[in-house]
Amino acid sequence: MTETNATKKGTLFSPELVTEIMSLVKGHSTLAKLSAQKPIPFTGTTEFVFSLDGNAQIVGEGEKKQAGKASLTPKVIAPVKFMYQARVTDEFLRASEEKKVNFLKTYAEGFSKKIAEAFDIAAIHGLEPKTMTDATFKATNSFDGLVTGNVVNFAAATVDDNLDAAIQTLVDKEVTGIALSPTASQALSKIKDKNGVAIYPEFKFGARPEQFYGTPLDINKTLQLKSTTGKADHAIVGDFASAFKWGYAENIPLEIIEYGDPDGTGRDLKAYNEILLRAEAYIGWGILDEKAFARVVEA
Repeated sequence: MTETNATKKGTLFSPELVTEIMSLVKGHSTLAKLSAQKPIPFTGTTEFVFSLDGNAQIVGEGEKKQAGKASLTPKVIAPVKFMYQARVTDEFLRASEEKKVNFLKTYAEGFSKKIAEAFDIAAIHGLEPKTMTDATFKATNSFDGLVTGNVVNFAAATVDDNLDAAIQTLVDKEVTGIALSPTASQALSKIKDKNGVAIYPEFKFGARPEQFYGTPLDINKTLQLKSTTGKADHAIVGDFASAFKWGYAENIPLEIIEYGDPDGTGRDLKAYNEILLRAEAYIGWGILDEKAFARVVEA
């Protein structure tokens, strides 16, 4: 990113920095960690889910080929615009090219963390991250809105049993990942056997293991965030690798605003020698099969 386009209003992050931003998003988002990431076109894409019933047939010589049953369900993955903006000193505009690039890399790190958190909040809970209120897609494209059948109530003293019960509801599905709340993680660390020995010492002292009984695991506070009327999730288990898809549009606009009060704080930018950096990322996701997941929720 050169000095000219680093300070130009309405420019784009360089492709290299976009890749770095999304790599950081993958590092901070539970859903991105546990699933197979796939870039999507800006206009969205359609994934087709096949359901095949019955068994395959061995066809002998001269034998009639019998019909099978299959259903095809399209799932549209459309990008949603996530925006984050922050005020910084206007000294940025007068800095050297090297300092500007370094500053933008630092900003990109912060931006990626905010986008990762917002992505999880939206896709897990169906909430608008800024206001923590129900989004229009909650019932059709979020775990809280779609995964309503395979649900187990959380009990701290028996959270391991809760996880097992949730997994048992997925008898004909693969479990490729476990998303866990910090509360559930702490509860696991406190469970002891009859001799008072910790059964799951890998969770003690705030440790964050990446596997639980061989299954990929991620612990994230975004699971237990909720609206004023919602319930916290303490675990989501299921086929993240195949039944959940997400991706991003490759252009991330960066706008540098020098005038006015664009974020409604009551502070004029020029009066306080500030500028506002505004970046937007387009991320899409789709839960291809809600029956491939189970939740452990706040009782």
